[in-house]
Amino acid sequence: MSVEPIWRPNPDQTPRPQIHAFTEFANQRTGQDMAGYDDLWRWSVDDLDGFWGAVWDFFDVIADEPYTKVLANRSMPGAEWFPGTRVNYAEHALRAGLDERLIDEPAIITITEDGSRFEVTWRELRRQVGSVAAWLRERGVKQGDRVVGYLPNTHHTLIAFLASASIGAIWSACAQDYAAEGAAAKLGQLEPSVLFAADGYSWNGQAFDRRDQVAELAARIPSLRAVVGIDNLGAGPLDEHDRIADLVAWDDIACGDAPPEFVRVDFDTPLWVLYSSGTTGIPKGIVHSHGGVVVDHLRLLGLHLDLRPGDRFFWYTNTNWMMWNLVASALVAGATTVCFDGSPLYPGPRRLWEIAAETETNVLGVSPGIFLAGMKAGLKPGEELDLSPLRTMGATGAPVPAHCFPWVRDAVGERVQLASTSGGTDVVSGFAGSAPNLDVWAGELSGPVLGVALQSWDDDGKPLIGEVGEMVITEPMPSMPVKFWNDPDGQRYRDTYFSMFPGVWRHGDWITITDRGSVIISGRSDATLNRHGVRLGSADIYDVVDGIPEVTESLVIGAEQPDGGYWMPLFVVLAEGTELDDRLRETIRTELRTKASPRHVPDDIIEVPAVPHTRTGKKLEVPVKRLVQGHPLGRVANPDAVDVFESLTYFNRFAEQRGSAG
Repeated sequence: MSVEPIWRPNPDQTPRPQIHAFTEFANQRTGQDMAGYDDLWRWSVDDLDGFWGAVWDFFDVIADEPYTKVLANRSMPGAEWFPGTRVNYAEHALRAGLDERLIDEPAIITITEDGSRFEVTWRELRRQVGSVAAWLRERGVKQGDRVVGYLPNTHHTLIAFLASASIGAIWSACAQDYAAEGAAAKLGQLEPSVLFAADGYSWNGQAFDRRDQVAELAARIPSLRAVVGIDNLGAGPLDEHDRIADLVAWDDIACGDAPPEFVRVDFDTPLWVLYSSGTTGIPKGIVHSHGGVVVDHLRLLGLHLDLRPGDRFFWYTNTNWMMWNLVASALVAGATTVCFDGSPLYPGPRRLWEIAAETETNVLGVSPGIFLAGMKAGLKPGEELDLSPLRTMGATGAPVPAHCFPWVRDAVGERVQLASTSGGTDVVSGFAGSAPNLDVWAGELSGPVLGVALQSWDDDGKPLIGEVGEMVITEPMPSMPVKFWNDPDGQRYRDTYFSMFPGVWRHGDWITITDRGSVIISGRSDATLNRHGVRLGSADIYDVVDGIPEVTESLVIGAEQPDGGYWMPLFVVLAEGTELDDRLRETIRTELRTKASPRHVPDDIIEVPAVPHTRTGKKLEVPVKRLVQGHPLGRVANPDAVDVFESLTYFNRFAEQRGSAG
């Protein structure tokens, strides 16, 4: 643990971060004298009504009527926020387009892997959103209907989403590295009316033509009334063989002049559906609300990342990851958002830094792997490129190793704040992170996010300081899901977050809260995989691998390593008489790459005699992960709970041998 902070706030920063103005605003409202972040955080969790009401007023949330109450019901799940108010996310995302100072400035900048650049001004964004929304209404799409995308991270995706949101329809998207079968498992359960789909995407210098996958996906979703084809690669007609009914071209629906219209909806009305990793089966649809996302993201982006109107925001992501949703919300903060379709490391580890310099990015977000790649390559982006506008580096997707912090200071810029953040798809936001008025300690998150009553608990529900425990949230947040899709009685929702500690959100991370209030993330306490910052489900892998004739069963884990790396091995039990040779390994990799996605391909494929299960037949992924990370067998699993305990002892021996060899 660091003795001294590696970064401290600059008291003379100009302009002053917005969190200072917010603190003064809160002091005037409450009559308090909150002097720093710790005071502000304590008030934000002790007085949820006062804090979130202040966020609403400070950022001037647009609504039909002023709120009369902030929190009508504090229970979890079931909290009721800002009852009686009616809002629309897209209205906030397009508000900067009414500012004469910004209207002809870029709202979205799309960069492609080959270096092409496309800009959409705020004026043009409002026009295109209005045009696409008018077409959706003509097709009979209305509030509550579902509109989905099979799309890369470009301006088309943002425009389609905002058009959907503007009329009160529910949006959901899947990146095109998922095959049609995997995409349909997510999007098909929503029974959408309209699908937006691109002809393909770019990755590592290659163009991946997905036209056949689009046709197959459309065939798997019988509820579709229309498919909108988007020319991203220039691959040719989206449907050369007339397999898609009611196919229209993007250019034909985005060319109108209809002004955007906004259907204001109740605060807790569904905005979009994101997905769980699918660890235990079909990915769960996680539903967030218009109002919850607006107030949460104004708080997170405006106060914690100090994103201001006119700023440039670039966070590397794809449309599978919740960070895409935060990228969209840069528009809510009045900032320009940068979209990138491609590999972050092609043609080399300089690529993201070059884009940041080219777009004059003020807030740049990456996963820790980008830091590690830059370090190994000996990069000094701050010397090699003009990164003078950059003031904040966000990092999430996995814990940032301590040795990356001095590299950012020395190679990127000593006044650039590394804001390591931990959150989740579940709340499409952050739980712990940094702020412009907080010290940064190497290997740590500076503190809990404002409004987040974060604690570390032992198994008995007792708070811990200086010890590893379960991360819990003891008070509601506006961005907590309003529900899971197809979960009418809410039982799956309650089982997912509230089964361990009823009435308290248990997230599934191991954390330590230090005596100075900072937070250290030790990794996932559940079986979720985390590949290159994108959460994956083991069920997607089992669906493919366990269907290969030579494999009788498999088990996959993702283990954070002491050096900051991440190891994702696949353990396979082979059919009698089968050998795990190079041919079979390549078969497994190819099947995963084509039927799931390239991210699902493991780092290693290892033969084992058996896979351990619970008595009810669930694979024991978490115990195996903990063994591989060096935890003792006696603290990993109860022998009475394992179907064949010898199968777990094998993994214990494997872990010991691997540890001694390493």
